[in-house]
Amino acid sequence: MKRLRFVLEVHRATHRIGLFLEAVEPPLGLSQGEAHLLAYLLEAGDTSLSELHAAFAHKRSTLTSYMDRLEAKRLVKREARPEDRRSFQVLLTGAGRALATRVHRRLEVLEAAVLERLGDEDVEGLTTGLEALAEVDHVARPERKSKPKVKP
Repeated sequence: MKRLRFVLEVHRATHRIGLFLEAVEPPLGLSQGEAHLLAYLLEAGDTSLSELHAAFAHKRSTLTSYMDRLEAKRLVKREARPEDRRSFQVLLTGAGRALATRVHRRLEVLEAAVLERLGDEDVEGLTTGLEALAEVDHVARPERKSKPKVKP
C-alpha cells in the first residue's frame, strides 16, 4: 500500500476552512458550500449556473440545492439569460453582496495567515498541485457500469 502524499491533507485543509468560517461572530448562517459560492460570485460577478457548475464541480442537484437555499435567504436571484432563456444567470442581491463581502473578508484573513508561512515558490507549487487535482478528477473517476436491465 502506497502512502498518500497530499490527498488527506487537502481533505483536512478543506475541513479547517469550514471550521474557520463557522468561528466568525456574528455567525454567517451559511454552509461552507454556500459561503464559497457567495465569495465566488463576489469576485466573478453575475455568473451562469453552468459556469458555477464548472467552477465548483458540484453535482447539478447539489448546486441546485445550494442555489435554492441562497435564493430562499434572498442572497441571490436567478434570472433567465437574455441570450438564452433556457439558462439562468445568478446575481447577488444587496443582502447577498453584504454577506459575500463578510465571507470574502474572513477568507482573506485565513489566506493572509497561511501566506505568511509560504514563499512565492510554495504558493506556485500549491496552486499547480490543486489545479492538477481539479483537472485529473474527471479522468480518474471510474466509469459507471450500467446494470443490466432485468425484464419483469
